[in-house]
Amino acid sequence: MFNNPLKARGNMTKKIIMALALSFIAFAFKKDDTNIVKDNFEFAAKQLTYALEEITLAIANESDSSIHARSEKGWSELVSPRSLEPDGSLIMVPSKDWCSGFFPGELWYMYEYTRSEQWKNLAHRRTIALEREKYNATTHDMGFKMYCSYGNAYRLTGDTVYRDVLLKSAKTLIKRFNPVVGSIRSWDFGNRYNWKFPVIIDNMLNLELLFWATKETGDSTFSNIAITHANTTLKNHFRPDYSSYHVVDYDPKTGEVRNKYTHQGYSKESAWARGQAWGLYGYMLCYRETGKQEYLVQAQKIATYIFSHANLPNDLIPYWDYDAPEIPNEPKDVSAATCTASALYSLCDLDKENAQKYKKWADTILENLTRSYRAPLHSNKGFLLLHSTGAKPFNSEVDQPLVYADYYFLEALLKKDKLEKGVNF
Repeated sequence: MFNNPLKARGNMTKKIIMALALSFIAFAFKKDDTNIVKDNFEFAAKQLTYALEEITLAIANESDSSIHARSEKGWSELVSPRSLEPDGSLIMVPSKDWCSGFFPGELWYMYEYTRSEQWKNLAHRRTIALEREKYNATTHDMGFKMYCSYGNAYRLTGDTVYRDVLLKSAKTLIKRFNPVVGSIRSWDFGNRYNWKFPVIIDNMLNLELLFWATKETGDSTFSNIAITHANTTLKNHFRPDYSSYHVVDYDPKTGEVRNKYTHQGYSKESAWARGQAWGLYGYMLCYRETGKQEYLVQAQKIATYIFSHANLPNDLIPYWDYDAPEIPNEPKDVSAATCTASALYSLCDLDKENAQKYKKWADTILENLTRSYRAPLHSNKGFLLLHSTGAKPFNSEVDQPLVYADYYFLEALLKKDKLEKGVNF
C-alpha cells in the first residue's frame, strides 16, 4: 500500500482550524460595522476557514492509488487550491503550478490584518510546502509562486529562513534571462505557433522578486535584469493605444521580434483583460522600485486605456477580453478587476496628482465586488469571489472562482485600509 504523505498532517490541521474558528469569534475589530475592509475580512476569515476544511478533506479523500499514480508521473504532492471544476469539485495543484503561492499569500494577508497566531501558523504550513520550487528553473513564475508566499512571510515576520528561500528563488529566476533578447523567457513550450523565446505580459509581476533581491543583498544584477526586461516589454508589448499583446516571441540568437500573439485572449490583436491588469500592476511596481518616470507614464496610460474603454461595464468589472465578440453576453474576469484595484491603490501613493481618480476607481471596484461577486458563505469550496475567467479559448476555468482573484482582492483591501489610515505600504 502506498501511504498518503499528507494524511498524517490531517488531525493537526483540523485542530488548528478548530482553534482558529473559535479564536476568530472572539476577535474584536476596531472599525465600525459599515467598513468594507472589516466586512470583507470577517467574511474571508469564515470562508477561508471553510476552505481549509475542504482542502484537508479533499486531500484525505484522495485514494492511495491516485496518489501513487501522481508519484509515478513525477508529480509533487497537491498543496494549494486553484479553482473549481464545472461540477463544483475542487482543483488542487502541486507546488510547481504557477498558482501555488496565492493561497499561502491569502493566509499571510489574514495574519497581517488580524495578527492572529493561528493564521500565521496556517500560513507558514502552506508556505513551506513550496520550498522545493526555489530550484525550479523551468518557469518564469517564481515571483507568483515564491514572492506571494515566502515574500509575504518574510515581510511580516523577518524570519531569515524565508529570506534564504527567496534569494535562492531569485537566483533561479535569472537563469531564464537572455541578454540578447533583453528579457526573461516565460515559457518553455512552443505551442502551435512554434515559439522560440516567448515572453508574456504576466511576467512583469515576477520582477518584484528581483527588485527585492537587490534591495536585500545590494547586488544590482537582479534589478538590472528586471529593468532590462521591463524596458524590452515597454518597447515591444504595447500598441499605440497602450493595450497589450499577450505574447511576444523573440529570436533568442538575434533578439528580433518574430511575432506577436495571444494565448488566453480572444485574438492576437485583442485586449485580454487580465493582460491589461498585469501591465498596469507591473509598471506600477517598476516605478515604485526605480522612480523611473517612464514607468509611471506607462502605468498612467494603461489605466486610462482600461477606464475609458467603451466595453468596460459600469461596475468596472471587465469582460474577459475587451474585444470579445459577444459583449455583453461574455463572461467577466473578476481576477482582472482585483489585480487592477490593487495596482490603483498603490498608484494613489505614487502619483498624488491623480490619486483621487485612482481611489475612486478602486473603491468602486471593491464595492461592486463585495455587493455582487462574493461567494455565498460556506460555498464554492471556500473561494471568496465568483465569476473569473482563466483561459476562455481553451474553455478552462470559465466563470469560476480563481485563487489569484481572491489574493489580489485581499491585497487591495489591505492597501485601501492602510491608505485611509495614512500607513505606508
